[in-house]
Amino acid sequence: MTTTRAADRARLGHRLRHASRHPDRVVPYLRRLGRDWRLRLTTRDHVAYYRAVMKADTARSPSAAVGSATEERWLALGEMQFDYLLRHGLSPKDRMLEIGCGNLRAGWRFIDYLRPGHYHGVDISPEILFAAADTVAERGLQAKVPHLTLVRDLRLSALPAGYFTVVHAHSVFSHSPIEVVDECLRNVARVMAPRAFFDFTFNRTEGEHHHVLREDFYYRADTLTELAASHGLWARVMEDWERLPHKQSKIRVRCVRR
Repeated sequence: MTTTRAADRARLGHRLRHASRHPDRVVPYLRRLGRDWRLRLTTRDHVAYYRAVMKADTARSPSAAVGSATEERWLALGEMQFDYLLRHGLSPKDRMLEIGCGNLRAGWRFIDYLRPGHYHGVDISPEILFAAADTVAERGLQAKVPHLTLVRDLRLSALPAGYFTVVHAHSVFSHSPIEVVDECLRNVARVMAPRAFFDFTFNRTEGEHHHVLREDFYYRADTLTELAASHGLWARVMEDWERLPHKQSKIRVRCVRR
């Protein structure tokens, strides 16, 4: 099992130990700290806060903005997500919603595999969606007619009811406070077709929930499965995902009330 069971990274002791082991990361951390204080003063809520983070990160590198430091890593992480869903029965006829599609790290593979018009990606960042459109063009996927939509929140209010057979969110809840996670889980069942499933990843901790600079959030698995259940969703941790080379856990939810 390779997934990290994170200690509380917000504690001062952890930060000092981490800095002593990784002195090269101190200056980037201080830059993030300065940005955090500035955005706290200039944004009204977390979505606006993280939209500003993505704007700044995408300006430097769209791939790095979605958590891939190199092109090789960007391709590898996208392939891992794609292959996992293939093993779990993804078919070309599925209608897929990708929440937080980014610059299509995995999305371009889904677009290429699915029937034309069957991929719908949403994101809160206009800049990363511009990068997603570039990926569509670079990969020659225009004829697959992917839908790329800017959203202001995770209520999914503009999407059709009972339509999507697969919903996917990689590295979205890892950057979301619990109220944003709750908003998504409260609304996602409306857009899911019968027997659809929703896979999402998250930063897992066995201790208290915490965050680092309001960019990285850590949750216990039972907190998220219980939150899903409160919205009529059956949820379980995907243990086979835990064996893959990554740092997040994955939960799958299905609707139990219709």
